[in-house]
Amino acid sequence: MSRSVFDRAMASYKKPRIRDGAVRRFLSVVCLTLAGVLLLFFLAGMNSGDSNEEIDRSSEFSVNVTGLIKSIKLPKHNRLSKMLENKNQLPPRNMDLYPNLAKGRIIIVLYVHNRPQYLKLVVDSLSRVSGIDETLLIVSHDGYFEEMNKVVEGIRFCQVKQIFAPFSPHIFPDSFPGVSPNDCKDKDSAVEKHCEGTTDQYGNHRSPKIVSLKHHWWWMMNTVWDGLKETTGHTGDILFIEEDHFIFPNAYRNLKMLTELKPKKCPDCYAANLAPSNVKSRGENWDSLIAERMGNVGYTFNRTVWRKIHRKAKEFCFFDDYNWDITMWVTVYPSFGRPVYSIRGSRASAVHFGKCGLHQGQGENTACVDNGVVNIETEEIDKVVNIKPEWGVHVISNQDGYQAGFRGWGGWGDKRDHQLCLDFASMYHVRSKTF
Repeated sequence: MSRSVFDRAMASYKKPRIRDGAVRRFLSVVCLTLAGVLLLFFLAGMNSGDSNEEIDRSSEFSVNVTGLIKSIKLPKHNRLSKMLENKNQLPPRNMDLYPNLAKGRIIIVLYVHNRPQYLKLVVDSLSRVSGIDETLLIVSHDGYFEEMNKVVEGIRFCQVKQIFAPFSPHIFPDSFPGVSPNDCKDKDSAVEKHCEGTTDQYGNHRSPKIVSLKHHWWWMMNTVWDGLKETTGHTGDILFIEEDHFIFPNAYRNLKMLTELKPKKCPDCYAANLAPSNVKSRGENWDSLIAERMGNVGYTFNRTVWRKIHRKAKEFCFFDDYNWDITMWVTVYPSFGRPVYSIRGSRASAVHFGKCGLHQGQGENTACVDNGVVNIETEEIDKVVNIKPEWGVHVISNQDGYQAGFRGWGGWGDKRDHQLCLDFASMYHVRSKTF
């Protein structure tokens, strides 16, 4: 072979080797670049964890709860409770009448028990509220009572969705959370009577009708914020009212203004209220906004506040008082580390009129509403927005009322109620079981 032929052969052999080396170097650079990008994404995710804390803490909380009380076991459904679970999945009614809800709406939740005469008055007052047709009304029932259901089914002035507490003691006549055959009663000794139950701090065993108040409120809160497709994506506020809260025509428009003013006027306020914390007061009628302790009549807050409440489930579920509001004032709010203020107008847009207990006055003939008559005067000023954006804020501190350190009224000492309460806090975050 001549040298020229040999040189040409070697040249043709070296060129592919040179190209292979270049490809390998290029692939090395690409791999290093991709690794760097992935590392940056990982570090960004680590740094953004704090900004998503309010949303992500719910899953963390579920782990804490399951560690606290063995596992999540909701009561086994009976026929009625299963039917109610199915009803809870139904879409709102009146969507054909009100197909488009307003952007930035405040959802309204009305929680009810079994006082149909009261409910009729509240529904009538809601029908006159300006802006009610722009939003969704959710009615949360403590169990199932036909007369209460009929009143709500008659609503035509807005979209309305009904939800029913499927584990209410009222629909379990012969098993927990209702009355079990082996339940201890009154001040029975569980050892001597060979019965089931643990007493409250005053030596009394549970009363299903009484514990249902706290159970319903807690179930409702968890369901409304975390368990309904109509609300899980809701980023705004939700208003909560009860079946003995008369709502004035300007309530919704006033509340819209309060929630818009709150970040600027009272950034430390957790909520907005339609009425003073003193339920006997109609307000001061000052040219001023009021910041005071959070009341239990027409209270409104957002998902960030709910997350703070939800993380205090242990405090809520173990405090020995059957009242949800006293439990919040005495244990949950103080645990936030600073005063829990709510902003409101100086004239009430809602009034508490109930004088009967929640389990009194059922039925037409035995209704207890001021001897059958409620006379709440609606003046012209109650029909229009009566809050001015230029007003300042008057802060009321050191108010009387239930404070941290109060022992509680009892009625909430049974360990089964504690567990059910904790189960409600986790039922939309972990897979539940039935027993």
